[in-house]
Amino acid sequence: MKFIKRYRFIPPALLAVILFSACSSTRETADWHDISNYPQVDVLEVDEGIASYYHNKFHGRTTANGERYNRRELTAAHREYPFGTYVRVTSMVNGKSVIVRINDRGPFRRARVIDLSRAAAEELDMIHDGLAEVRIEVLSWGDS
Repeated sequence: MKFIKRYRFIPPALLAVILFSACSSTRETADWHDISNYPQVDVLEVDEGIASYYHNKFHGRTTANGERYNRRELTAAHREYPFGTYVRVTSMVNGKSVIVRINDRGPFRRARVIDLSRAAAEELDMIHDGLAEVRIEVLSWGDS
C-alpha cells in the first residue's frame, strides 16, 4: 500500500510516455533478418542448387574475408560472389527464406552452391537433413 500512496501522483503524461516507450520496437530488437523487414529490391542474379551448412567445429575460426565465423549470425560462403554480397536463400522444399551476407569462400564440394551458417540453416529448417535444394537471389553486390 505504501507504494501506491507514494506514486499515486505520477503525472498522466509521464505515465503515458513510460508505457508507450516500453511497448515500442526498435530495429535492434526487431527480427531484422525476416524477409518482410528487408527493403524491396530488384533481384540482380538467380542461381539454384544444393545448400549445406557449416559444422559447429568451425565456430570462431577465421573466414576468408578475415572475420570470425559465428554460427549465430546470418552469413554464408560462396565460391564466386564478392564479400559483402547479400543474397536471399529460399528452400525449394518448404518455401522458407533467409537473407545472408557472403563472408567466406566455399563450398568445396562440387555439387553444392552455398554453405550457410547454422543460424541460416535453422531459418530454413534444414538442420535435420543437412542439405537442401535452394534458390539463391542476389539482392546487393558486395565490395570485394
